[in-house]
Amino acid sequence: MKIAIIKYNAGNIRSVSFALERLGHKPIITDDHNIIRKADKVIFPGVGEASTTMAYLQQEGLDELIPSLTQPVLGICLGLQLMCRYSEEGDTECLGIFNAPVKKFIPQKEAEQKQKIPHMGWNDLTHVKAPLFNQELEGEYVYFVHSYYVPTGPETIAQANYIHPFSAALQKDNFFATQFHPEKSGSVGEQILKNFLTIE
Repeated sequence: MKIAIIKYNAGNIRSVSFALERLGHKPIITDDHNIIRKADKVIFPGVGEASTTMAYLQQEGLDELIPSLTQPVLGICLGLQLMCRYSEEGDTECLGIFNAPVKKFIPQKEAEQKQKIPHMGWNDLTHVKAPLFNQELEGEYVYFVHSYYVPTGPETIAQANYIHPFSAALQKDNFFATQFHPEKSGSVGEQILKNFLTIE
């Protein structure tokens, strides 16, 4: 199986590669459009800031390539946010794969003031849906690091709750994305990556 990890100016690419290697795969980290198009699976990871990252994607033509892909694609963290329509971070027009906005966490009540932003740490998954999730993953914990979130909506395939419910994962057609980091989420994250790799 050929797995391409999209190379761009974002962190956590190596940790995603190592996670796939632990599962017995040798991914290619690349920004070569032909290699990405020919891959069986594509992973679009990311840790960074939305507006500068979108500018880089546009510079490299990746903003047109990514939405045109027809094989299974998995966005992770910033990757999920950039696959949405718009982000409040830097007032950024994003790739528009998911018809959803990305909003900043803002505590509204006194009890929420104690909840630090970014949301960092382990949180449980609810309302999980196949094929990215098994029902056994309902209630399991995964690792998050983010200050921005996607509200729940028709494309939500898993939820988490921090200050309020938000989308822990999204799906539209062949595009999947997680707000959490499966590569940092232990055996649960490994299972989610395995599930993604089995999607036709």
